Amino acid sequence: MKESTKSKTRPLYAWALAPKFDEILKLKADYPNLSAKKIENIQNVINNSGKVKLKINMTMKGPSRKQIIISVDNDNKSKFMTSSSVHITNINSVLKNIKSEVRADFARAEQLGIVITINKVTSPSDLQTIENYVKNAKHINSNEVDVPHLPQFKFYLKIIDIPYLMENTNTLINSSVVKTILKNNYIFDNILLASKPCVVKVSPKSNMVIVWLDIWDFQSSSKAKGLINRCFNIRNYIVTI
Repeated sequence: MKESTKSKTRPLYAWALAPKFDEILKLKADYPNLSAKKIENIQNVINNSGKVKLKINMTMKGPSRKQIIISVDNDNKSKFMTSSSVHITNINSVLKNIKSEVRADFARAEQLGIVITINKVTSPSDLQTIENYVKNAKHINSNEVDVPHLPQFKFYLKIIDIPYLMENTNTLINSSVVKTILKNNYIFDNILLASKPCVVKVSPKSNMVIVWLDIWDFQSSSKAKGLINRCFNIRNYIVTI
């Protein structure tokens, strides 16, 4: 999902000697958004000798925190967006009732669900209020509405050693089965999926699969790190993340 971004400008300082200008040129490779003017400024360093302090204002872009992402299925998304203006008005009404200063500006449909743009960064209580409203909204299937969250980074994990056919059953491992398994396991209590789990057979003739998970996490990847190398049971099998 392509998220809206807000520019954040921070100064980047580089000390360089003119004979070692290759180190400065590496900035262009690392920061391809350098303007022609910045490149010209760097070129001027070549013509100078001695130590030069070069200050470059880099524009770093990241996901806007003034958004709320609600992962829903396509049916819920369509029903919500059909009356989006009404829902935004109602959401602002319930936020006002709890004396919150947060207000919803508009909602839009994205690949993963609904994105609500707000006037300021929200609090956990505001998120809970919005979640309660969406799940109780008319024509919305609450079972297909995930917990709303602020924009985060997407990380990829895989689960290995999973049998394609559940033992002593005719149940094949698919994304719906995996979601149910994850929901019932405590180690995934604070994990939000960024998309449906992807189930891939190890080989065409293999009876084992690999499950790929896209999860939302902080820049520090603290949630992903907490899951790596964890093991849990799927029936009589021990599987590993």
